[in-house]
Amino acid sequence: MLEHIRSRGAASIQELAEAIAVSNSTIRRDLEELELAGYLERTRGGALLERTQKSTFEPEAALAAEIARPQKQAIGGVAANMIRKGESAIFDSSSTVMELARIVATRDLALTAVTNDLGIGSILARNAMINVVVPGGTIRPGSQTLRGEPGQKFLETIHTDITFIGTHAISGGYLSETSLEIAALKRLMIAAARRVVLLADSSKFQTVAFCRICAISEVHQIVTDDGLRSDDAQSLRDFGIDVIIAPVLHGERDKN
Repeated sequence: MLEHIRSRGAASIQELAEAIAVSNSTIRRDLEELELAGYLERTRGGALLERTQKSTFEPEAALAAEIARPQKQAIGGVAANMIRKGESAIFDSSSTVMELARIVATRDLALTAVTNDLGIGSILARNAMINVVVPGGTIRPGSQTLRGEPGQKFLETIHTDITFIGTHAISGGYLSETSLEIAALKRLMIAAARRVVLLADSSKFQTVAFCRICAISEVHQIVTDDGLRSDDAQSLRDFGIDVIIAPVLHGERDKN
């Protein structure tokens, strides 16, 4: 339902009921729950996405994985071609980076992979050619993300060929996050890599989140989808960043 509203900006109760094949009363109850959780705003007869999202708001991990998933899958497919055999790579805890991991796990690719995400670690470990390193830490409530020590100290001691990171928002020349601890980990991942690749779907270009990760200029490449506005793309290029667009088939967009 959130994906339906996100792709259209707003939707009526009747439209949602027909799209999802449930009753109007079920849609009303679900909209009430989503409004209370901060995902959307109710309107007369329908709903739209929250106009001014709170800087610390973050969707539940299970929902975040499904929002804009065709775009994330397209981005993951393009990013997977950036990895070469024998390299070392950091896989940040991110729903978009997880789509990259799903593809990498199917490849004939010897790789050392470092990740602070238990889900991503499990996916990559399916491939016996991939040496998976999980730095450790405390599991963030409601997710599979590891934060804090000993992971932070470990990241200070390594040097990798490439880092794939995600972000909550891109605005004003900065990447930003909802959590101070997560932002700190991402900075260490960036510092540890010779090459930094940001994986971010076009919806990430929005109001700034609670705390800065880093200046956008610290990123070497961005892989995003073809929904990116031309002015946002030009702004990134003005910072000297290589912008790579992953095409998303319109049929795939409409599936969810």
